[in-house]
Amino acid sequence: MLEKELEIAIALAKRAGTAIMRYYAREIIQEEKIGVDNFAEPVTAADREASRIITNGLADAFPDDAILSEEEIDDTDRRLASNRVWIIDPIDGTSGFIKKNGDFAVQIGLAENGKPVVGVVLFPARNAFYYAFKENGAYLVENDKAPVRMHVSGETDFSKMNLAVSRNHRSPNMSRIVREFGLRTEVQRGSVGLKVGLITERLCDLYIHLSSRTKSWDTCGPQIILEESGGRMTDIFGQPMRYDLYDVQNHNGILASNDSSHLVAVDTLRPLLSKIGRLKIKSLESRP
Repeated sequence: MLEKELEIAIALAKRAGTAIMRYYAREIIQEEKIGVDNFAEPVTAADREASRIITNGLADAFPDDAILSEEEIDDTDRRLASNRVWIIDPIDGTSGFIKKNGDFAVQIGLAENGKPVVGVVLFPARNAFYYAFKENGAYLVENDKAPVRMHVSGETDFSKMNLAVSRNHRSPNMSRIVREFGLRTEVQRGSVGLKVGLITERLCDLYIHLSSRTKSWDTCGPQIILEESGGRMTDIFGQPMRYDLYDVQNHNGILASNDSSHLVAVDTLRPLLSKIGRLKIKSLESRP
């Protein structure tokens, strides 16, 4: 039922990835913008061109759908009135793109009634991408080979589990939680899509992001890919992620894991969050 949406999302992600790699091959000029959370963030001409490629292509193909992109003005009234919203991060991990370390992704997600149903996460520097749509599994395509279906691990023993963590923004509180969980090892990556992808490829089993700095475009596409590979994503308090809110900021962080360990991870986190003073924040559902 969503085959057309997936096909177009993959094609647009590839076009955006090609444009991004043209910038990657030469000197990258870093600019600065103020994000929706009022923090300064890096941005480049590649972010903006990739955004235009994707948003224009989606608007042509699905004129009745709303579109939310990190690099475009949010038409909040239309977005909140629509049952279908495309949610785009043209370069997730702009810092990695600027540093030319390969740690960045093109992310396209489609949410229906606030829940993700289509996801594409493309890694231009790796020549690979993930894709999924509701109730049809999640797949990896690498170096133009045939798609390979992905399944998360079933590991439940934290001492045998690998944790995906942010390459940047490490806090003492995160270090404390890692110690308390007693995890086997950590893998540091820059993009949310990359870290979630480590779980879908069984390189990691768990991803915890305490900060409120991520947005809907960081998680929408990766979430459906994780879910279709047998995993689960909630906020750090175990509540569902929603994509039909006025507020696009993930105030309550991210907890992604294989399904087998998710509830135990939520229960293990709960007293630790209380100890470090990490309180639940209410998101705005409608325009204030």
